[in-house]
Amino acid sequence: MFDWKADRIESGELCAVCEILRRGGIVALPTETVYGLAANALDERAVAKIFAAKGRPQDNPLIVHISDLAMLGELVTAFPEGARRLAGRFWPGPLTMVLPKSDKIPAATSAGLDTVGIRMPSGEIIRRVIEESGLPLAAPSANRSGRPSTTSARHCIEDLWGRVDAIVDGGECEVGVESTVVSLAGETPRLLRPGAVTYEQLCAVLGEVEMDQAVRGQADPESRVSAPGMKYRHYAPKAKVRLLLGGGKEFSDYVNARAGEGTYALCFAGEEGALSVPAIVLGKESEPLTIAHRLFSALRELDEKGAGTVFAHCPAPQGVGLAVYNRMVRAAAFDVIKL
Repeated sequence: MFDWKADRIESGELCAVCEILRRGGIVALPTETVYGLAANALDERAVAKIFAAKGRPQDNPLIVHISDLAMLGELVTAFPEGARRLAGRFWPGPLTMVLPKSDKIPAATSAGLDTVGIRMPSGEIIRRVIEESGLPLAAPSANRSGRPSTTSARHCIEDLWGRVDAIVDGGECEVGVESTVVSLAGETPRLLRPGAVTYEQLCAVLGEVEMDQAVRGQADPESRVSAPGMKYRHYAPKAKVRLLLGGGKEFSDYVNARAGEGTYALCFAGEEGALSVPAIVLGKESEPLTIAHRLFSALRELDEKGAGTVFAHCPAPQGVGLAVYNRMVRAAAFDVIKL
């Protein structure tokens, strides 16, 4: 394992990580959103190792990470005006754009689709690795498929130790949830997965933006999805999670009436005192960025505590709160109760 900080990346270790990737290996490393499990996006055999290490379904496409716009030429066949405006506003950053792919993108990377998700991350470590290696990197979240995404190297070790060639410890991720994904491959831009770049921000740049049904609910199980995180149960601890929508008193009353051994709550700051079950505080309800940053580590903490049933209070699905709702509803396998 390599222990790096963004302002102190050992040059010898950087070269070693890049050599692993050039030889077709896989490396867990931090981005500003979550830790990614990286491989050469243009090497079909390397990409296959990602799917094997994660236990990831083959029809779940990967996002390709780049360090500058010059890399786009060999990856996509079109970069429309809307994409240029978004890149100018949000790249580098937590935004993925789905675009028509070039023949250089293997079917394994795009899950057989004629599109590919492209992101230019702002995380210093992954940008340095891309620049030094000269490779576009496919990098889904560095976790076992279905588990909460990883926001620290410790989480990567829990899920992937012995399954990957290296893990880079760059500390905790800043954002805490995966990137926003918007498709620009059709006539109208379409939000496929919410993140720190909000739906409202996309609309401010692009005007009309459609919202896929999978953002707030479940995708058609027979459909082919264009982005990760749309189709399957994701982000889930071992416990049974039930997502509750409503006010603080309604939340505490509902949970307290169902208290029992192994029952836990995920709640907002200030609500824990009214609960008769152990609670993990996500943050203030008015601060969805804090909740997003805390979410996946809180879900993993439930496993550490041996939780059996979890009642989770969710912020309003607006702004960054929509990204939190999107992850929580999948962690709950779409079991939502409106109080």
